[in-house]
Amino acid sequence: PLSVIICARNEIKNLEQYLPSVLNQNYPNFEVVVVNDRSWDGTEEFLEAWEKKYSNLKVVKILDNDKFLAGKKFAVTMGIKAAKYDWLVFTDADCTPASQSWLMDMQQPSDENVEIVLGYSPYLKRTGLLNALIRFETFFTAVNYLGFAIKGMPYMGVGRNMAYKKSLFFKHKGFAAHMHIPSGDDDLFVNAHANKHNTEIRMNQESHVWSEPNHTWAGYLRQKKRHFGAGKMYKPKHKFILSLQIIIQFLFYGFFAGCMFLSREAQYIAGGILLLSIVIRCFVYPKLLKRLNYGDLRWWFPILDILLFFFLTLNGFLALFGKKKVNWK
Repeated sequence: PLSVIICARNEIKNLEQYLPSVLNQNYPNFEVVVVNDRSWDGTEEFLEAWEKKYSNLKVVKILDNDKFLAGKKFAVTMGIKAAKYDWLVFTDADCTPASQSWLMDMQQPSDENVEIVLGYSPYLKRTGLLNALIRFETFFTAVNYLGFAIKGMPYMGVGRNMAYKKSLFFKHKGFAAHMHIPSGDDDLFVNAHANKHNTEIRMNQESHVWSEPNHTWAGYLRQKKRHFGAGKMYKPKHKFILSLQIIIQFLFYGFFAGCMFLSREAQYIAGGILLLSIVIRCFVYPKLLKRLNYGDLRWWFPILDILLFFFLTLNGFLALFGKKKVNWK
């Protein structure tokens, strides 16, 4: 048996559209715990009505007088406390499982030592450059965290599709170590407590969870700023590896840009190196993009890779020197 945890604040439209796909999973014994975090858009009335229709739906309500503990981590903690079962599967209100076998796939650990299961959550395809950039960044992040987990070094997960044991959560006092920052209910918990012995991943198509992407640049910037804030609290070895990736990319594009101001020979050399790197990745990226449901991006990755580098660099500076407080909703 397991408990699915969903936190929602003013998510009535997404709940109406996506909650049925979670409630109707092909799994023998499970409950869905939806935490209503002080919504005012009709979410409360909707959930009350649906709680009467579905015996496996449990609603947890956070009141306004709990505002001093506002934030997603508090909502997640309330959901975990209300859950009946030890295995907890997490997703968001704007997410829909790729199949009715999602829970079945997420809940087949290979042995009793497994306490964390990391899933994959691609974003839905929409029109425009922003959507392509969001999906490419999600692909790149997934290749990183799933790849490192396969190598025995899990360092993060995404709250849209992951699972861990309730007993593990309370054994380590939940989010106490990082309750002071608004983000990190998913990746910081995994970063602190996952290891090569207690963590598995799920990559098959039926275990995926599709998510609604941001529709504005401002919303995407806020989301990435939250992620940067959480990344500062990763373990030193993980911060070193991830920083090294960024530094190498920065040096690579910096070298290419610098050569454009030098002799024609230097320009040819830089262009040749750039072309070689693209050709090498042409043998790797298309296959990975297709496997992770982003096959339509396979021939756009050279442009998206450059755009993503500049966007994340800009967002990193904004995270360091801009407004410090970032709210969940």
